[in-house]
Amino acid sequence: MYDFKTPYLCQMQVDFTFLGTGTSQGVPIIGCECAVCMSGDGRDKRLRSSILLRTERAQVIIDSGPDFRQQCLRIGLNHLDALVITHEHKDHVAGLDDIRPFNFRSGNDMPVYATEAVQEALKREFHYIFQSNPYPGVPRVILKSIHENSFLIREDEWWPLPVKHHKLPVLGFRVGGFAYVTDANYFSELALERLQGVDVLVLNALRREPHMSHFTLDEAIEWAQRIGARQTYFTHISHQLGEYQMVDSELPDGISLAYDGLSGQSFGSGFRAQNH
Repeated sequence: MYDFKTPYLCQMQVDFTFLGTGTSQGVPIIGCECAVCMSGDGRDKRLRSSILLRTERAQVIIDSGPDFRQQCLRIGLNHLDALVITHEHKDHVAGLDDIRPFNFRSGNDMPVYATEAVQEALKREFHYIFQSNPYPGVPRVILKSIHENSFLIREDEWWPLPVKHHKLPVLGFRVGGFAYVTDANYFSELALERLQGVDVLVLNALRREPHMSHFTLDEAIEWAQRIGARQTYFTHISHQLGEYQMVDSELPDGISLAYDGLSGQSFGSGFRAQNH
């Protein structure tokens, strides 16, 4: 475990539900007949990676990939306070158009928290949303710029965790004792500092073989053990990793493969910087 100065802490309960735990193509992959893609175990069926976080104050989804609509329907979600985006790749933003039902139900624009680089990508990909005179019925969003400083969603403090996805800057996030890092193969020192004392950690583990922009299973295990959360879940999983039951049985205590629909709760405290 990293030995940083003990941060000031604040208590916060965070409930989480994995909406998707698959890589960019999902699992099964179209046309693939490998053992994982042909598996009858529902835990081997993976939509694109996304997660729902619930606190006393807010319901927030991290990333709206191509399966966003299906994921919301599958859990019966009828209210959303905000969307937070980790980075601009299509498997994390392609479902933004399906924000519309939340607009219709609430009558409000949806806050979307993203870096300026991600915002520029959204404006290119969904140009019709951001026109000065948009077509009636398009999604209504309010872009909220985030950087490396903490930010508030309905008074909940969120701490960005800067990581790298090959050369692309990506943000993980910590809220309370819960932290989520997807699409990464490098931790910044700032991210590691902010992970100090985390209770539940979610980390990407793509496959066993080396990859230029994702942690392998062994790398993810090593980082999980060094960070030392009470419980770590692996997500953004490829069919190349292996069948759920076999892989999960190999993992050390306190580390598990996530699967779509898995829910849990973090009990730990939130991060507080010494000079915050």
